[in-house]
Amino acid sequence: MTRAPYPRMTYPFSAVVGMDDMRLALLLNAVSPAVGGVLVRGEKGTAKSTTVRALAAVLPPVAVVAGCRFACDPAAPDPACPDGPHEPTAAGPVRPARLVELPVGASEDRVVGSLDLERALTEGVKAFEPGLLAAAHRGVLYVDEVNLLHDHLVDLLLDAAAMGTAYVEREGVSVRHAARFLLVGTMNPEEGELRPQLLDRFGLTVEVAAPRDPAERAEVVRRRFASDADPAGFAAAWAAEETGLAIRIADARARLPRVVLSDAALQQVTAVCAAFDVDGLRADLVTARAAIAHAAWSGRDEVTEDDVRVAARLALPHRRRRNPFDAPGLDEETLEQALSDSRPEDDDPDGGPDDGGPDDGPGDPGRGSNAYGSGAETQAEPPMPGGDHGQEPTTAPRGEGGGSADASPAPERAAVAPSDPFRTRRLEVPGIGAGAPGRRSRARSERGRVVGSASPGGTVTKLHLVDTVLAAAPHQKARGRTGPGLRIAREDLRQAVLEGREGNLVLFVVDASGSMAARARMGAVKGAVLSLLLDAYQRRDKVGLVTFRGSSAELALPPTWSVEAAAARLTDLPTGGRTPLAAGLLEAHAVLRVERIRDPQRRPLLVVVTDGRATGARGGNALAEARAAAELLASTGTAAVVVDCESGPVRLGLAGALGTALGAETLRLEELAADALAATVRSARAA
Repeated sequence: MTRAPYPRMTYPFSAVVGMDDMRLALLLNAVSPAVGGVLVRGEKGTAKSTTVRALAAVLPPVAVVAGCRFACDPAAPDPACPDGPHEPTAAGPVRPARLVELPVGASEDRVVGSLDLERALTEGVKAFEPGLLAAAHRGVLYVDEVNLLHDHLVDLLLDAAAMGTAYVEREGVSVRHAARFLLVGTMNPEEGELRPQLLDRFGLTVEVAAPRDPAERAEVVRRRFASDADPAGFAAAWAAEETGLAIRIADARARLPRVVLSDAALQQVTAVCAAFDVDGLRADLVTARAAIAHAAWSGRDEVTEDDVRVAARLALPHRRRRNPFDAPGLDEETLEQALSDSRPEDDDPDGGPDDGGPDDGPGDPGRGSNAYGSGAETQAEPPMPGGDHGQEPTTAPRGEGGGSADASPAPERAAVAPSDPFRTRRLEVPGIGAGAPGRRSRARSERGRVVGSASPGGTVTKLHLVDTVLAAAPHQKARGRTGPGLRIAREDLRQAVLEGREGNLVLFVVDASGSMAARARMGAVKGAVLSLLLDAYQRRDKVGLVTFRGSSAELALPPTWSVEAAAARLTDLPTGGRTPLAAGLLEAHAVLRVERIRDPQRRPLLVVVTDGRATGARGGNALAEARAAAELLASTGTAAVVVDCESGPVRLGLAGALGTALGAETLRLEELAADALAATVRSARAA
């Protein structure tokens, strides 16, 4: 028996409490997949996955060609279907729309499908095994934790979603098939962001958070308990609402081709996009398509200002990011001003085009009701912004030395804002790794340049054609070859060995002691670390942050993919006190020991940002303790870089000595910039 593509007793879509923006964005894409998919961003435990899985159950069923692995529509089959050609027919088997889930660890072959290269070469058979894109055709493709999926796979998914076609290219053999699906990605921003270029490729983006209203939270728990206790009974109680929702989606799909986008409405779309200064024209296209879908969903035959307003709120926030540390957002005053400025003069500025009726859907401005008959729900108030955690600055000076004798510790200083980030030189781990794909250090990977070949241990996925021919050539006479052509056996096949780049764990150990703050250097230091964090973001690294000051070290941020979280911790970092350098290095050693167990293939890069001073030893010379801790780290083979923050005409060179003990390269703070490296190279050539 074929297993159902999604659990039959999914939680009803109509029973989801609140989350109006998310449900509306999903429904607009269900009405018009051309909108381009949905990216749902939010904290853990906010029913993101539950809501997406529930959507498939209310989508209209699809008719398919019997026996076609690519779910061709019998009324209009794909002319290039690999299982075709199919003759158009009036009817075919009907099945529910599929929900296909793409795991984070999926390979490219699993996503797009693959050719059996061994059979193709040895038997001359072009055997193609469809992937997840084929399975999701005319259904929903759901990617949980899409921000943890490698960039090239995200690019591939978004390309297929935009073109409605998937391509498989293997050694000159090309296969294409239709792949039109509703793409939904969910992510927790704390685990890392998508690149802005990839964010822009998603049609709509919504932010979700748990409700703050106790009554609404209680209703969520009440319904969850009821569903867990009796899934069938709970689903039956919501069956009427689910049926009504499915009918409304089908009606909206039928209405969609008749919806008119007038010149006035189009002018409002383009005016809003121009007001927010978004890059390119994809925003205009997506906003227009979403406005048309919203009009169809609302039962209207013409796009209104309200449709444009709702579409802009869903299509533009994630396109306003100018750097990776900017949070997506949309200024309501700018939106309303742009709509007002583009409104025809004879329109009543105080009157709204929406006079009720079928607009009572999730996400409609000013409404808090559930549109699917699930009872009135109160909109949760947005969380209040956090208070000011900064402290009043103090100016008490302190001395620094290399021994254990210390002056009384200086009071803590308030957090200093970092200077502007800059483009840094690339720091990398020596040798060749085999970690997760990224852009920092050399590694064996599935993507990259071919550097050789090897006998395959299993299925050949990347054939090295030249080496395969060379391996087969000496055996042609023994195999009885008498005419043209080449006889290839299994043992002749060679797998291409590729070298690309990997992402690393970049662990920052930042000196936040008084010696760093006393000389007003902390702003520049934070700017340099922020620049390195930006570089880590672009190179798809995992990052962690250890700080030390006073009498101890602290793991300010455990290793994570959220570079944004590291930047926030860095910005809020206060300074002051002694310099327990040894404690910082030992804390880094402990963190790396645990990470080697958790993720053994991800190689670490330790970046120590300090002036090299050490004070506050517990039982001896502080510099000696720091040197011993550095040698302990060096004994583990950890690649490291020391960023020397010492300034002034007289320099003690303590950071350089620390770098020697770590077996690390030592760079002065001003040498981190990429243009500084270029200037050094130019000077050397001139000499």
